[in-house]
Amino acid sequence: MEASNMSPISFPGLFGDWKFTASPVAFTVAGHPVYWYGILLASGVLAGLLLCTKQAHRFGLKEDHVLDVVLWGVPVGILGARTYYVIFYLDLFRNEAGKLDWSRVVAIWDGGMAIYGTVIAVFILAIIYCRRHKLRLGALTDLCVMGLLLGQAIGRWGNFMNREAYGEATTLPWRMRMLTQIGSYIEVHPTFFYESLWNVVGLLLLLTVITKARRFDGENTWFYFLWYGIGRFWIEGLRTDSLYLFNWTLFDERIRVSQALSLLMVLISAFMLYFRIHVQKRTADGLMVNQQAARAEAELSGAADGSPAQDAAPADPEDTSRQDGQEPR
Repeated sequence: MEASNMSPISFPGLFGDWKFTASPVAFTVAGHPVYWYGILLASGVLAGLLLCTKQAHRFGLKEDHVLDVVLWGVPVGILGARTYYVIFYLDLFRNEAGKLDWSRVVAIWDGGMAIYGTVIAVFILAIIYCRRHKLRLGALTDLCVMGLLLGQAIGRWGNFMNREAYGEATTLPWRMRMLTQIGSYIEVHPTFFYESLWNVVGLLLLLTVITKARRFDGENTWFYFLWYGIGRFWIEGLRTDSLYLFNWTLFDERIRVSQALSLLMVLISAFMLYFRIHVQKRTADGLMVNQQAARAEAELSGAADGSPAQDAAPADPEDTSRQDGQEPR
């Protein structure tokens, strides 16, 4: 059963009779509602942007690179999230004649977004941007996934304000109680909170452990896909509003799109991490930021003794463009 979007929210196993009663609408402007969902999404984007600008130097990038990607990434990400949702809920956007109703397709203010669509669209954007600006894709995505985790952690609270993205019934102490549209109560898993917390833990691991020990550009990225994929596979199995892979079934159960993608993502990322670290035996010397530092040191040494600067670090096999802006020959 679907919860009312104005339902009071309580956690009877933790806080007794205390209820959260705030409206999904934060305020109105000229009669048009401004929702907490949008405010929280925007706050997540801003927080992710600030984090990335502070961390950019650790990856050999500049703040301008971050600002460029965000400037293009926000509209591209929204487009990707909406497109992904529409594809898998296509019947909801057809009119009585069975044709696509484009007025409903573009009405994103009515809801209907999917985070995987954002990830796919922004990843494609990152490939194009790196080719254009001759940057290493892995270094850029290693930085971006940190901001993405923070933005996702904040944005999930928009689902709380909308009384959506919750799970199936449970009796656990942290169960969330809401009133349905027909006036009965449900007590469910607060899956929005599970995912928010999971993303926070992943971000802390990136900031304190993974980034410090990086051995190749792209390691943070594959860790993100592994970590998020594990969490999303588990959480999606608890949710009651999943997108399904058309009418396909496996073991007589409909296939949830996010679970299928999560499983694929976990398998690929686990393989890539193992292959890069244990088979190719990558080391931190090949990181773009370390090669930049080695070149800068070589140039200073060459200037000091009057001799031409030599490359101080071997070229990385992944580096498809030289950092001096020249195309490889």
